[in-house]
Amino acid sequence: MKFYTFPLSPNSLRVVAVANQAHIDLEIVPVDLTKGEQMKPEFLAMNPNHKIPTLVDGDFVLWESTAIMLYLAELKPRSKLVPKERHERMHMFKWITWNLSELQPACVTLQFERFVKKLLNLGDPDPREIEKGEANFHRYAKVLNGHLAGREWLVGTGITLADHHVASSLAHAEPASMPLGGYDHVRNWTRRVFETKAWKKALKALRH
Repeated sequence: MKFYTFPLSPNSLRVVAVANQAHIDLEIVPVDLTKGEQMKPEFLAMNPNHKIPTLVDGDFVLWESTAIMLYLAELKPRSKLVPKERHERMHMFKWITWNLSELQPACVTLQFERFVKKLLNLGDPDPREIEKGEANFHRYAKVLNGHLAGREWLVGTGITLADHHVASSLAHAEPASMPLGGYDHVRNWTRRVFETKAWKKALKALRH
C-alpha cells in the first residue's frame, strides 16, 4: 500500500497516525511540493487535483485524507477507530466535518502566514490574514475547549478518527504561533493525542 505524501502536511500526518494505530504498513512515497512534483503526469494520473495525500492500494486509488482515514479504519475494524454505537459514530463524523469547515481553515491561515511563508521564502506574513485567522481560531477554539471540559477524548471513551482529524490541525501550533493560551482543555487533549504511540511514530518520521 503506497502513500504519497509531503511530510509537513497535517492532512498526511493524520493518515499516518491512523495507519499506525491500525497497524497498517504504508510505503511512504514523498512528493516534494516545493519542486512541483505534484504536477508530474504520473502523479496527476492518480490525483487530478495535484494534491497530497494520495493512497494506492493495488489498483485502487484514493485521495482526500478523510476518505483515506475511513478506508484504513474499515480495513481494521478491531482498531476501534470508528465507534460502533450509532450516536457516537455520528458525533465522530460531526467533529470531522466541523474541523474541515471551521477550525482547520483558521489553522491553515496562521500556518501559511507564520510557518509556510518563512519555510518557502514566500515573503512576510500578511497582518490582515493573521488578524482574520486569529479571530476565526478563537471562535472555534472556544467551541472545542468547552466540549473537552471533563472529557479525555472527543467522542466516547477512546481515541477515534475524530481525535486524529481535529488534532492534526494543531500539529504545527507552535511554529504557527496559534493562540492556544487560555484553552487548557484543548492543550491537554492535544498533548494526549500527540503522546499516543501512533502520533509519536508519525511525528518522529516528520522530524527525520
